[in-house]
Amino acid sequence: MTQPLRLLLISSEVEPFAKTGGLADVAGALPQALATLGHDVRVLMPKYRGVERHGTLRTAVPRVRVPIGDRTTEGALLEGRLGRAVPVYFLAHDHYYDRPALYGTGQGDYLDNCERFIFFCRGALEALRALGWTPHVIHANDWQSGLVPVYLETLYKDDPALGEVGTLFTIHNLAYQGVFWHFDMPLTGLGWDLFTPAGLEFYGKLNFLKGGLVFADVLNTVSKTYAQEIQTAEFGCGLEGVLQYRRADLHGVVNGIDVAAWDPATDRDLTKPYSAEDLAGKAACKQALAQELGIDADGAPIIGIVSRLAAQKGLDLVLEALPELVEAGFELVLLGAGEPGLETAFGQAARASRGRIAIRTGFDGALARRIYAGADMFLMPSRYEPCGLGQMISMRYGTIPIVRRTGGLADTVVEARPARRTGTGFGFAEPTARALLEAATRALAAYREPALWRQLQRNAMAQDFSWPASAREYVALYRKAAKAAGRGPT
Repeated sequence: MTQPLRLLLISSEVEPFAKTGGLADVAGALPQALATLGHDVRVLMPKYRGVERHGTLRTAVPRVRVPIGDRTTEGALLEGRLGRAVPVYFLAHDHYYDRPALYGTGQGDYLDNCERFIFFCRGALEALRALGWTPHVIHANDWQSGLVPVYLETLYKDDPALGEVGTLFTIHNLAYQGVFWHFDMPLTGLGWDLFTPAGLEFYGKLNFLKGGLVFADVLNTVSKTYAQEIQTAEFGCGLEGVLQYRRADLHGVVNGIDVAAWDPATDRDLTKPYSAEDLAGKAACKQALAQELGIDADGAPIIGIVSRLAAQKGLDLVLEALPELVEAGFELVLLGAGEPGLETAFGQAARASRGRIAIRTGFDGALARRIYAGADMFLMPSRYEPCGLGQMISMRYGTIPIVRRTGGLADTVVEARPARRTGTGFGFAEPTARALLEAATRALAAYREPALWRQLQRNAMAQDFSWPASAREYVALYRKAAKAAGRGPT
């Protein structure tokens, strides 16, 4: 029988304490799934402004002394709770983290982000030494914790407590790398011998994410397809060479979703509950959504979109395809915010096609749920998508996804085969409006066969996207990292 592991997940954001994107969802859900599997898992994040609103905090370590360049900066470690079973440590330093936002404002990133996350990475290790609790594996996430594996392989390699800790480094989105000018290198406390193409140097600059890629024992990203894509020039963001070199240590694990929180049978934001066994309530949800957003309730198929409005998400392709989608008989509802040009263009399209297109800018969690439930199809035409959660949520609600076959979208949506009544959605390969329209046309043909469509809905709703399945894959990677570091049960 394999022994439980001691695991520390380090993340710059954790749901519900602080969130800007999908990283927080993973960091909030995965540790709880791991604890359910019997592992001693803990989480460490910065103490941002307002985290105490989500629970009582106590002081775990009153003074954490962290070397920053040629000086020592002092912080503290507080402790709270994630769910019922997972301790969360908050690295506190008001100058660095007591700010209106996590990484920057509308005017740009905070100018001292390099120093803020050097303190976070090295402070995490100093806090562990002070706690007297040593994990078998540290799971670092994205660029903000990219220096943790570097420190463990250099400055802390001979530390009696930390010298044999294994590391897993997860890439949630390779496009965000933590790149800073080279004059910040001395702040890290690392020698210039590491500022090379084989180390932390990236086109003359310091790259935190590259540090994690080079020095961690095991690497992973959030889908198997994305793990392959990022080894190419198209998706590698300049780091494809490093990833190709580490390909034997690079894995893909698809994120999960909270299937209790996303359940049309119990969702209180819906007009009427429903399930795969009884889909009658979904028709009521569609009728209510059409009425709420002012689109025609004439039985036309509704395409839903809940997304950040950005070129990466392929929303410009949707704009290009909109006239033909409307002509083909579709209606479209969109909830999101982002690039001003896209917001304006979608607003103009809605005004030009009243009753067929409805746009709501901003974010409304309850409306998002009503779109997932009330739409017939859910569109995600992303140019790249490391994992994606929208397609999994939409399938949970019996709303058939239309996706570009990239990253996690390719891994989670099974192409529908109408003749066999198999599959869960419709995909397209090329990032063009024409390819999007072709996939939508195939979805429309299936929609016009009610028995076939109900079977596709049931197929989609039967998929298991729960976190325990993903957590077990992570445990296998943790054991591989522990073995590589020569520490702990394998």
